[in-house]
Amino acid sequence: MEVLQLLISGMANGCVYGLVALGFVLIYKATEAVNFAQGDFMMLGAFVTLGLVNPEFMGIPFWLALPLVFVIMGAFGYLLDLVVLRAVFGQNQVAVIILTIALGFILRFSAGLIWGHEPMSLHSPLALGDVRLGDLVLGMADVAIIITTFLLTLALWQFFQRTKIGLAMQAASQNQMAAYYMGIPVKRVHGMVWALAGIVAAVAGILYASKGAIDPNAGFIGIKAFAAAVIGGFGSLPGALLGGLIVGIIEPFAARYLPAGWSQIAPYALLIAVLLFRPHGLFAQVRVKKV
Repeated sequence: MEVLQLLISGMANGCVYGLVALGFVLIYKATEAVNFAQGDFMMLGAFVTLGLVNPEFMGIPFWLALPLVFVIMGAFGYLLDLVVLRAVFGQNQVAVIILTIALGFILRFSAGLIWGHEPMSLHSPLALGDVRLGDLVLGMADVAIIITTFLLTLALWQFFQRTKIGLAMQAASQNQMAAYYMGIPVKRVHGMVWALAGIVAAVAGILYASKGAIDPNAGFIGIKAFAAAVIGGFGSLPGALLGGLIVGIIEPFAARYLPAGWSQIAPYALLIAVLLFRPHGLFAQVRVKKV
């Protein structure tokens, strides 16, 4: 029963890592850029929701606030690409990486200025308490996180496989010049990808804040999510989720059965092993890109 308890807890944490990793993969698949501020997008989405929902701020009912959060975070992602990222479009990828790292610090300190640096709790209906099944204590927030993550991953997979916009995003990721000559508005597609990554980050932030307190440093979760994306395969949406689940499950088992401190070391030790023996990721499909 203890193993099952650790497994469920690890899966819930892993789903949050997986959702943030999905944001990494979405942007990379379409633009070949790595957004190291994706964890801070998640943190910002959580705080925007908190600012709209909590009684000490605006006090909007949770389910009415959700569409507003998605619009705000989607618009933030789109405008970020339009105003900032297009200025470095075509430059060395190092410039984009440095830019997103700097953006992460800006978002972190800005959240601290607006909402403070102390941990805060989101008034979320997803935090329904615990259900005891014999010796198993099942957190309803954990169940909501797991179900929502799998449904969102399935929806994103269908979006990329069956919609014109999703197919255009895939075409732009494989060969931007060919996509441009086929009439696909590549820059607009990039903006939509950043908007989608902002919305996915908002979902991750809401789920994360429903499970516990949130503070500006929660954005550092992006480091583990990046490891999850690499472990799963940086170009694979299912791989991002599975990589997040692996990282999330490793942590509680390492904390329980290994010496102190190994729960933080284990995910990165696995990351090194994957890079050494399967550098494309555990679930990646190796594809030769045509230029």
